[in-house]
Amino acid sequence: MRLENKKALVTGASRGIGRAVADRFLAEGAEVWGLGTKEPSDLAARISAAGGKLHWLVADVGALDSIEGIIEAALKESGGFDVLVNNAGITKDGLSFRMSVADFQRVLDVNLTGAFLVARTVGRDMIRKKTGSIINMSSVVGQHGNGGQANYAASKAGIIGVSKSLAQEVASRGVRVNAIAPGYIATDMTDAIPESAKEKLMDHIPLKRLGTAEDIAGAALFLASDDSKYITGQVLAVDGGMFI
Repeated sequence: MRLENKKALVTGASRGIGRAVADRFLAEGAEVWGLGTKEPSDLAARISAAGGKLHWLVADVGALDSIEGIIEAALKESGGFDVLVNNAGITKDGLSFRMSVADFQRVLDVNLTGAFLVARTVGRDMIRKKTGSIINMSSVVGQHGNGGQANYAASKAGIIGVSKSLAQEVASRGVRVNAIAPGYIATDMTDAIPESAKEKLMDHIPLKRLGTAEDIAGAALFLASDDSKYITGQVLAVDGGMFI
C-alpha cells in the first residue's frame, strides 16, 4: 500500500497505459481521479470494484481554453492531489511533407501544451503544500525520433524539456517532476502495427517482447511513491533495452 491516503490525478485513464496506472494506484491505496474524453463503458463497475475511490472527469486535455478551469474544479473537489500522471496523448501520423498543420498542431495541443497546463495548475497547489510528484509521459520516440511521427516526436521531446524545467523550478518546494519514456508497448495504439513490423522490432529489443501497460504502471508507481523521494528531473526509459 505504497500510496495509502494519497490522491492522484491520471489523465488519459480510459484505456491502455492510463487505465493500468489508475488501477495500480488504486491497488496501492490511492484515491484516483481519472480523466478521459468520455466515460468508459465499464466505469460503474470500475468505481464499484474500487470501493468508491475512483472518480471520473470528462475533459479534452487539448481544449486549451477550458482545461485549467476543469482541473481547478477537480482540485477543489478532491482537496488537492499528491500525484499527477500526465498520460493523455494522441497520434496523427504521416510523412512530414504531407502532414497538415492542423494535424501537427492538434498533437502538440493534446500531448504537450495540454499536459503543461494540467501540470502548471496541479503544480501550483503542490507548491503551496510543499509536496507532490508530477509524472509526465514521454516516449522513446521523443528521444530518438521516428519516421512518420514528426508531430508526436516533437510533442514527446517537448515533454522531456518541460519536465526538466519544471523540476528545477519546484524542487525547492518539495515537489518532484519526472518523465517516463515508454518503448513499444502493447496497447490500442500499437495494435495497428503490422505483425511483420513487430517481428522486426524484436531485433532491436534485447528483452525480446513488447512492453505492457502494467510495465509502465510499475514505473509510475515507483515515481509516485516515497521510494523515489530523492529523484527529480529524470527520464525513466521503460523500453526493454532498445537503446542500451
